[in-house]
Amino acid sequence: MALLSIFLEDILGSNTKSSTFQEIGTRKMSSKFLEKDKSLRVGSTSYGNLVRFKKLGLLTNIRYMLEGVRVAVLALFIYPQIACRENKFTKNSLKSLYSPKIWKIAGAEEGNQKSFQLKKRRLFTAIPVLCIAFAEILMFLEKVGIAIWVHIGILIALSLSNIFVKDSEVQKIHQALMLLPLLRIINLSMPIFFETTLYTFIFIYGSLAIPMAVVIIHQRYSLEQIGISMKNIEAYMILSIPLSLALGFGEYLTIRTGYLIPDLTFENLLKLTFIMVFFVGLVEELTFRSILQTRIEQTLSVGESLLITTLLFGLMHSGYGTFYEILYTSIIGLFIGVAFYKTKSLPFIVVLHGFINVFLFGILPHYLTGRIGF
Repeated sequence: MALLSIFLEDILGSNTKSSTFQEIGTRKMSSKFLEKDKSLRVGSTSYGNLVRFKKLGLLTNIRYMLEGVRVAVLALFIYPQIACRENKFTKNSLKSLYSPKIWKIAGAEEGNQKSFQLKKRRLFTAIPVLCIAFAEILMFLEKVGIAIWVHIGILIALSLSNIFVKDSEVQKIHQALMLLPLLRIINLSMPIFFETTLYTFIFIYGSLAIPMAVVIIHQRYSLEQIGISMKNIEAYMILSIPLSLALGFGEYLTIRTGYLIPDLTFENLLKLTFIMVFFVGLVEELTFRSILQTRIEQTLSVGESLLITTLLFGLMHSGYGTFYEILYTSIIGLFIGVAFYKTKSLPFIVVLHGFINVFLFGILPHYLTGRIGF
């Protein structure tokens, strides 16, 4: 419509200008006709040429107008078609983007990626666990020298894995597993400062407490994850005594240990209880349950965390040289692991573990040694 109005203005303006120019030309020609005949012929010829030129311009304007109208009509016809197709394309794109099939494919890809990552974490966890188990089997077979070198190699490999393995969860599991070969190396390499074997535990577990604290601080364990809680603490303390007596009695029947204190005086029992609870029980339960079991549970699953910690806890008692001790301590490890998972109470399992050793290395040997059937 804008083009049509412009073209009409051009035509009207051309006609007006032509009429004016015609009147002026006529007047001039009339005056010139009276003066000279030659001038009249020249003016008539110029006027004719001018009229033809104006007609040609008029036809050109009309042609441009028609072309403009045709373009406008085509634009008005084509635009709705383009807009309609654009809407259809947009709707189809959105439908395809938010279609269940697309989301299903995306979900499947994400699920495959998570499954692959979980398998990789299982593999990187299984390799050092099996290596530690192999080293402890060598200990069981009395290949102590080879076992020590295997543990040293495991410790170095786990240290290097924290440089080359990019998965932070795997790194945390490897850091927790480093405490086990370190415990065995310290245990076998610790010089004897006292004739009483009991005091050796202070140096072994006191030394291990330092790297254990570094792991806890570095991995930023919360108090809840470690199990530091006073919830139901009175009930747990009361329950731990009969449970430790029953479990300690079963272990005594398995390995028939000797006593670590010369008699059952209050002073000796206090020493034994303090060392077994605050050194042996605390450090081992922090290592196996608060650090290792918690980390594997968060990365893999509860079942896998219980299985791995139970296996390793049993094998770490291979130094007694009897398969039944490994089996029995594995059962105790499973029991304590389940107790920690259910209660999330570190004081409960530390006292339970500590008093098992008090009964096993103190009270039971003194009372049962030499008696009929024992």
